[in-house]
Amino acid sequence: MAIAKAQTAVVAAPAVDAVQLKETSHDFGKIPQGRPAIYVFEIMNTGKEPLKLDNVQASCGCTTPEWSKDPIPAGGTSKITVGFNAYAEGYFEKTINISYNQTQSKMLTIKGNVYKAPPAPAPENASVKLLKQVNQ
Repeated sequence: MAIAKAQTAVVAAPAVDAVQLKETSHDFGKIPQGRPAIYVFEIMNTGKEPLKLDNVQASCGCTTPEWSKDPIPAGGTSKITVGFNAYAEGYFEKTINISYNQTQSKMLTIKGNVYKAPPAPAPENASVKLLKQVNQ
């Protein structure tokens, strides 16, 4: 008589995601070339333990994220400031990867369109000079 052995699989509980982002993308719209653009993303710790962001890394050197290295307390919020150097003209879309809890990550996206700004302020109005001379 054969006896069948029952095997039970041990299933690990899925990791609880303790990070909630108010928004995951931002569209700067049109921005002038050569002027940096900055946006602040808000992050919330919805877990029961303090949360430490392991790293926040942009997809290229033209995008610079800044964040607090201090743990975010349970129920607390923090900010990730993302700066974009609008050096190159044209459309852009950049990603920022947030690594936390050693194995989890979230992605932020910024996008917009950089236009070539005039090299100087508006040209001088010759009519104004003429009016000043006439009214003296």
